[in-house]
Amino acid sequence: MADGEQLGRTLLIKVGDGADPEVFSNLCGLKDRSFDLSANSVDTTKPSCTNPGGPVQKTGRPGIVSRTFQGSGTFVSSAAMKAFMTNVINATVFNAQVIVPGLGTFAGPYFVTSFTASGDMENDLQFSATFEAAAALIFTAEA
Repeated sequence: MADGEQLGRTLLIKVGDGADPEVFSNLCGLKDRSFDLSANSVDTTKPSCTNPGGPVQKTGRPGIVSRTFQGSGTFVSSAAMKAFMTNVINATVFNAQVIVPGLGTFAGPYFVTSFTASGDMENDLQFSATFEAAAALIFTAEA
């Protein structure tokens, strides 16, 4: 790989165990993953008061921000996965860290908005999950 390139498999989500001190474990089995950073655009466009018939410049400002992680892969039975599934089943908020290689870590409370398990007769059980931030996250830049 060229200098600065990152492996997709190092985009990680680590789920906290809720203990004190909290221990974070990789959500094992992920094959595909994505992390979306987005913000709504709030329209601030106004016609000119001194030249109302003139051209109008569209303007905006950032609105609601969204931080969403999605992943899918093979369901790997483990203590960490069982703890994670307890949060999914009970729709509870838990601490997590999303590590974006070459950028840094987004840490804070998350919850799972969607979880799907699937499989066929011959292959491993698969899963997909979508995680949404439950509050403002703390970003720590990679050193």
